[in-house]
Amino acid sequence: MRAPLHLILPAILLLLGGCQSVQPSWLGAPHRVAPGVEFYSSADPTLLDPPGDIAVYMLRLDPQQVRLDAVLSTGTVMGTERVDEMAGRTGAVAAINGGFFNTRNGEPTGLLKIRGELVSDTRTPRGVVAIRAPPEGRTELTFDQVAVRMSLRFAAADREWTMPIDGVNTTRERGKLMLYTPAYLAHTDTAPNGTEWVLAGQLLRVVDIQSNVGRAPIMRDGVTLSYGGLELPEPLAALIDGVEVRLETEWQSAHGVAADDFDRAEHIINGAGLLRRGGRVITDWESESLNPDTFLDVRHPRTLIGLDRQGFIWLAAIDGRRAEYSQGMAFPDLQRLCDRLELTDALNLDGGGSTTMVLEGRVVNRPSDPAGPRAVSDAILVMLK
Repeated sequence: MRAPLHLILPAILLLLGGCQSVQPSWLGAPHRVAPGVEFYSSADPTLLDPPGDIAVYMLRLDPQQVRLDAVLSTGTVMGTERVDEMAGRTGAVAAINGGFFNTRNGEPTGLLKIRGELVSDTRTPRGVVAIRAPPEGRTELTFDQVAVRMSLRFAAADREWTMPIDGVNTTRERGKLMLYTPAYLAHTDTAPNGTEWVLAGQLLRVVDIQSNVGRAPIMRDGVTLSYGGLELPEPLAALIDGVEVRLETEWQSAHGVAADDFDRAEHIINGAGLLRRGGRVITDWESESLNPDTFLDVRHPRTLIGLDRQGFIWLAAIDGRRAEYSQGMAFPDLQRLCDRLELTDALNLDGGGSTTMVLEGRVVNRPSDPAGPRAVSDAILVMLK
């Protein structure tokens, strides 16, 4: 005797719904942290080839229910802070470490844009993730390999002048023009052997010029230019008090992303090694100048951000350098993890001793530094909408 259709159909729908929620066995069941935030962990040895000890901690984020924010350590470019400390003071439900930096002083070593402000530039194209997270609507991520530089334009002495800027928020060099933004410090922290122009206002204008003084102030509504050396090149000699200036940003995209997309992004975080882009597997990192012998083909702790085929955001922290617990991952291993998660886009972020994942105020992975979680320059935060 055949059961009536009205009894069979609910059972089929229930079965299909259950099948859709089943996770792969290597991933296990999620811990539901908050709406749109699921935590997974895996010690599946087949993530490595040959199989070995591994520990991977992952967050699956619904871009409709969470937004990604980014923050500088101590609120400034110079300095470091632990990821759990940054998450704690911002009220983030979760966080991971962000871009690469100089461990001596916290200075970013690649492209970094935080809350609309370019705080570090780069001439070398490197993998990045650009984040747009409007208060309403979907959080959007764009992955690319990007270089960026800035230039100065102004009119003076009946001429139009253009001067390349050699660095943003970094140590000044002799014969170089540097730009310092409010994210740096309250001043330029320079020696008294150059010339500095303090700019301020909605339309930037020179409001003060200091020669052989150093440590010029950086106005909250402006920036400061600093040239190392005593003899000014012709364009800078024409930059006098009251002159209005324009700062222009030139983006160089390896994958055709429009400059407007980078201009509109709230945050851009640097990495080293773009792994996936628009469904295409990336295997050539020559343009990023990554060393196979020490970086690509060696297992290290790693931090990863990616998008899967359904549009969910994944954050991953892979522990390493701990015998009989977790070996870490080389780039072939990271690609295997991307396959398992069905990622269409993915970026390797700063790793090593920096690899840290924080969930509800607690560090959930085991950072490789003996002293515990490393203080880093910046972090990516998960905020509930």
